[in-house]
Amino acid sequence: MNVVIVLFTAFIVGILISKLTQKDFKWRFNGNLAMCCMLCFTGMGHFLFTKGMAMMLPDFIPYREALVYITGVAEFIFGILLLFPAYRKITGVILVLFFIFILPANIYATLHNVNLMHANYTGKGVGYLWFRVPLQVFLIVWVYIFSVREKKNNKLLF
Repeated sequence: MNVVIVLFTAFIVGILISKLTQKDFKWRFNGNLAMCCMLCFTGMGHFLFTKGMAMMLPDFIPYREALVYITGVAEFIFGILLLFPAYRKITGVILVLFFIFILPANIYATLHNVNLMHANYTGKGVGYLWFRVPLQVFLIVWVYIFSVREKKNNKLLF
């Protein structure tokens, strides 16, 4: 839920500041800025909750903690690259694939009740998938709309 709060807060603050200072909402930029903020927030989690995040991966995957660190750094890099129009589309495509590839880890963690913040097995359980899977789809659609999709007639959605 925190990622949703970070994403929407950054987006709303960004569009309000843009409208007040530039007389334009700057939808595309602020959508990418919000995703950047969210990715930096989640990227921090990779370093603050490394052990718990490593528990989200099955035991047969080697170097789980290293993968957690690598994906944390990747999230920071992807977030920053979204702010540069020259890199935005390719970064968006990579992020869509990234969000698809990490979904099984989220499902695994939920099925095994992993609590990533406490690095134990007191997680939210299977019911959390009713939130997590739609959230993942929402994040994919967000990145597609703001980063991958071509702008038509200077309008974002229509």
